[in-house]
Amino acid sequence: MCHKICGWILYTLLGWKKDVTVHHSDKYIICLAPHTSNLDFIIGQLYMRAERMKVKFMMKKEWFFWPLGFFFRKIGGVPVWRNKHCKMTDLIADIAYNAETFHLCITPEGTRSANPEWKRGFYYIALKAQIPILLYGLDYGRKLIQCNKYIIPDGDIDKDMSDIKSYFKNYKGRHPENFTTGD
Repeated sequence: MCHKICGWILYTLLGWKKDVTVHHSDKYIICLAPHTSNLDFIIGQLYMRAERMKVKFMMKKEWFFWPLGFFFRKIGGVPVWRNKHCKMTDLIADIAYNAETFHLCITPEGTRSANPEWKRGFYYIALKAQIPILLYGLDYGRKLIQCNKYIIPDGDIDKDMSDIKSYFKNYKGRHPENFTTGD
């Protein structure tokens, strides 16, 4: 029932469309961009529920205060301590590698402001866990959620990150001035 309600809200009431042609295997990381507004989270949650996807997401730990912390964990949130020097990437990669299923969504910009230096943790997780990165774009101009490409990391991070950023070049975030691929 929840998927029908979320689908109705997203596709009928809000007028969004989807164009997803990439196969979703048992293990993957979603690289989602552009991320220019907190509304991206709402759209993403509606989409995941409408499509019956169970995907965890990473979010800065500051959002995990009571009672929001309980809520975010319940819907798949993983708090990130950005100021600590822990091996979170290695830990998550190990979990992904050893799990039967693993689905994680990451916004590589790491902020809702324009940031040409995208975070690379998602790439290293996928590389170490040997799983694909699905490229999901949110285009507010076309009201379109799209995933037509995936990357299998091969260790050439400069080339792969260039390919990833190129994929997202033509997507328009809710606040386009807050999005850059660094070109």
